[in-house]
Amino acid sequence: MPLDCRLWGKAAGLGKDVRGVSHTHPLICHLLDTAAVAEVVWDELLTVHQRSMVAEALQVPEEQARTLAAFWAGLHDIGKIRVPFQLHRGGPKSADGKLLTRKLTSEPGYAFGPGAEQDRQSHEAAAHWWLVGIFKEIGYPSSKRRPQSQLSHAVAQMLGGHGGRFHPVVYDKDTRCLAARHPGMGVGSWEEQRRIHFDEVRRVVGATSVPQGRMTSGAAVVLTGLVVLSDWLASIEGEIQARLTKEGWTGTPDDLDSYWQIARSAAPRLLQQADLLGTGFVRPPVPGPRAGKDGLGASMARQVPELVAAHGPGLVVVTAPPSEERTEAALRAAAVLGHAANARGLFYALPTGSAADSHMAQVHAFAEQALTGPWQSLLLHSSSRLKPAESAEQWARAHATDGVSAEPGEEWVPTANSWLNSHHRALLAALGTGTVDELLQAVMPVKFNVMRLFAFSGKVVVVDEAHARGAWGQKLMLRFLEWAAALRIPVVLAATAADTSVDAMLAAYRRGAGGGREPVTQPRRSPGWSFVDARSGGGHLPQQPADATRAGTLDITVVDGTPYGEIRAALAPIVAAGNGRVAVYRSTPAEAIRTFHQLTEDFPGLEVTLIHEQMRNKDRWQRLAACRSAFAPAGEDPSPSVLVTTPMLEHVRGLHFDLVLSGPAPLAALLARALQGAGDRSRLVVIRADDVSELDDAALVRRTDLLLGTGRTVALPEELPLLLDEVYAEDFADRLERPAARGLQQLDNQRVVRERRADGTARWLAAPGPWELDGDLSLLSRDHTGVEPELLTSVLGEDMVHVVCLYEHDRPGNRVYLLEDGLPERKLERGDKRKPNPGQLVPYLVPVPKRFVEAVDGDADGAWRAMPALKNVLRLNLRPEGDTWVYTSLKHRFCISEHGLMIEELP
Repeated sequence: MPLDCRLWGKAAGLGKDVRGVSHTHPLICHLLDTAAVAEVVWDELLTVHQRSMVAEALQVPEEQARTLAAFWAGLHDIGKIRVPFQLHRGGPKSADGKLLTRKLTSEPGYAFGPGAEQDRQSHEAAAHWWLVGIFKEIGYPSSKRRPQSQLSHAVAQMLGGHGGRFHPVVYDKDTRCLAARHPGMGVGSWEEQRRIHFDEVRRVVGATSVPQGRMTSGAAVVLTGLVVLSDWLASIEGEIQARLTKEGWTGTPDDLDSYWQIARSAAPRLLQQADLLGTGFVRPPVPGPRAGKDGLGASMARQVPELVAAHGPGLVVVTAPPSEERTEAALRAAAVLGHAANARGLFYALPTGSAADSHMAQVHAFAEQALTGPWQSLLLHSSSRLKPAESAEQWARAHATDGVSAEPGEEWVPTANSWLNSHHRALLAALGTGTVDELLQAVMPVKFNVMRLFAFSGKVVVVDEAHARGAWGQKLMLRFLEWAAALRIPVVLAATAADTSVDAMLAAYRRGAGGGREPVTQPRRSPGWSFVDARSGGGHLPQQPADATRAGTLDITVVDGTPYGEIRAALAPIVAAGNGRVAVYRSTPAEAIRTFHQLTEDFPGLEVTLIHEQMRNKDRWQRLAACRSAFAPAGEDPSPSVLVTTPMLEHVRGLHFDLVLSGPAPLAALLARALQGAGDRSRLVVIRADDVSELDDAALVRRTDLLLGTGRTVALPEELPLLLDEVYAEDFADRLERPAARGLQQLDNQRVVRERRADGTARWLAAPGPWELDGDLSLLSRDHTGVEPELLTSVLGEDMVHVVCLYEHDRPGNRVYLLEDGLPERKLERGDKRKPNPGQLVPYLVPVPKRFVEAVDGDADGAWRAMPALKNVLRLNLRPEGDTWVYTSLKHRFCISEHGLMIEELP
C-alpha cells in the first residue's frame, strides 16, 4: 500500500485555491518539515551541554543523537492518522462545503466502527499510545512491568507531550488492541498508514540506529523543547503556503526525498525569521588591577572567572543591600557564567512587574556589552502578558525624551508581529526582564511547564531579591533551583541579607547537581558571596570582599500621630528649606490617590508625583521613567519633591530619597523602602497608626513594631543580617512581658499554621525534582483533583485581572469606543471577525486584584470572550457623569482618570 498523501496535517490559515477548495498540507510533509527544523534547532540553538545530555542518555554519538532527535520530532503528529482528526468538521473542505477527507469513508480500508468519530482521545495521546508498540517492535528497550523505565515508552510519552502536557503511563495490556480501547484509532488502512508514515520518516531522515540508553530528566527536557519548538516553527502558516505541494503530488519515495531537501533548505530561514539564532555571550574582559579597591564588585570580578575556569558554571549567591552596584555585580557574574556555558541569552527575574520595568534599562545596557549577534528584549510579567513585544515597545516610548529614547529604544524593541510575541514563546527570546513567577511556573503543573525549563536551560538566570517570596514561593524556588542545577543552568541569586532561606537555596542547587546533603551556609557578613558548581554540586567560599566602601547608617523613627498629620509634619521643614526628596508609601492605591490630592492642596508649590499599581500601563511606565530623572542620585540640591506610592515600588532601583515615610509593614519590606535613601545617612519614618496592607503578615508586622519601639539607628550594611535574624528569632516572644507575649504568640501560631499549610500544599503541587521522576514524565503534568487555576494563582501571588476602560460615545449612525477620551484615533480597532487586537490594548491595561471585581461582568461581547488572550481582561464601557467617566455595576462604581482607577463598593 503506498503512502496516502490525502491524510492532512495542516489546513487552517492556508487559504483556498481558485476553485474554492481548501489548501491542505499533507501530514507527511508536516512531519518532514518538523524533522528538518529539529536538525537546525539541534545545530544552532542547543548549547554544547544540552546536546551532550541527550547523547549521553541515549548512549550514542552526538551525530546519531541529532538524527534520532530529528526522527522523533518528525513523528510528533502521527496520532493525526485517526478517524476523529481526519474527519473533524473543522477540517479542509471542498467548494460546496463538504469535508475533503469524507471520501475516505467510501473506501473499505478506511471503514470504522461505531463510536470512532466520537472518540475523545487527543492526537497527542494517540501518538503516545501507538508509538509505544512500534518502538518496541523495532528494538527499543522495553519492559512489561515498568514500561516508563525504558526508552520505547519514554520517547513515546515525550512525543505525546508536545501539546503541553504529558499523558499517563501506557502499559502493555493497553497496547495489545488499541482500537478496542480507542475506536478512533481505526484499523485496516488507518493502521497501515501509520506504519507507512513511520517508516518513511525514518527512511528519509536516516534514523536507522536503535539506541539502548535511558531517558534522563535532563534529556527529556531538552528533547521535549526541541520537538515542541520545531513543531511551532514548522507550523508557521506563511511558510507552509510557500511550499504547498502541487496537484498530482503523490508522496512517492522520490517525492519525499525531493521534499526533504526543500524542507531542509527552508528550516534555517524559519529560525532566522523567528529571531532565535546567533545570540551568545562575548568573552568577558580580564579585570584590570584595582589598587586599593576590594569591594563586592572588585572581589567578584576577580574571583568568579577563576572559579568558573576551575569548576565550570554554577550558582553565584550575592548578599548585599539592594543597589545598582549589586545589580551590576550580579550581571557581571552572569556574563562570565554565560560565556563559560555557551548560553544563548539571559532572563532577569524580580519580585514585581514594577521592579522589572525599572530594571529593564540596566539589563538592556548590560546586554549591549555582553551579548553578541541579534537578540530580542522582551518584558515578561502579568501586565505584559498579552503581547510582550508591544509591552517592550510601549516601555521604550515611555522612556523617550523629546522624541528620542533615553535608552536606545526603537532600534532594539522587537516588532509587534514578531513570532516570539506571544505568551508561551516569549521566554525563548534571548533577553527577558520579568517576574520570578515565570520561573516558578516551570515547576508547577501548568501547560508547557517543560517548555519553560527548556527555555531557561539555554540561558543564564538572574534572580534579584530571591528571598522576597512567601512560603509558597520559597518551596517552589527550591524546586526550580534543583532543576536548574540538574540542567546545568547558570544562576545568580541576589538577596538583601544572608539567612536560612538563602542557605536553603544554596542547598537546593547543590542537591540538584548531585552534591552532598550536608548543610551549606551563606556568609553572614555583608556584603558577601559564594559559589556552587553545577558539575559536582561542590560549594566554594571565595575570599570575601573588604568592608563596604559606602558604609552608612539608617535612622528609623516610629511616630504615633494620625497618618496624614505625620506626613504633613514631616514634609513641612523640607518645603520650608526648599530642597529634599521624599517617598511616601501608602497601603493601597485609594490611600495613595487621597494623599496625593491632600498634598497638592496643602502645599501648592510642592512637586508631587503619584505612582501606583492601578494605573494604566503607559501612565505608570511614563511616570516611572520621569522619576528616574527626578529622583536620581543627588547632584545639585533639587527643589522639594514628593513621590506618593504603594508597596509596589519597594523593589524599584535607581530612585533615591532623603526621607522615606511608610506605614507599618514587615521589617524586610521596611528595609527595602528605607534603603532607597540617598547619601550615607538614610532616614525612615514609620507611622504606627497607618493602615496595614491586607497582604502583609500580621505576626511579622507586630514583631517589627515591637523590635523598632520608638526607633533605632542601624549601621549599614553590617547590622542588616543581625536585624533580620532578630525579628525572626524563635525566642522573640520570651523577651516580652506576659500580655504582649501572649498576643504575639497567638499571631505567631497563626503564621506558623499558614506557612505549614502553604509548605505542604507547595510540596504537593510542585513538579517532582529531577531525581524523582523515575522515568514517568506525566508526573510533570499531573492533574491533581483540586488543582484549579485559582490555586495556581494563589501560589504565584494575588490573582489579578486586567481592566481596560473604554470611553463610549454616540456618533451619528453608530456608537464608538475610544481608548482615550477626545482622541478619535484611539478608537478600539477590530480585525477579522470583529475581534479586538490584544496588542492594541497593552498600554491601556490596568491590573486589579480579582477580589475587587469578582461580581463585575463587564461589557465584553462574544468575540472578545472567545479570545484566549483576553480571558482575564475585564472590559468596562465608561459613560460620562459630570466631569468624570464612570462605570457602575450592581455592587461597584469604577472611575478612571489620569491618577488611575478608583473602585468604590456601593452601599
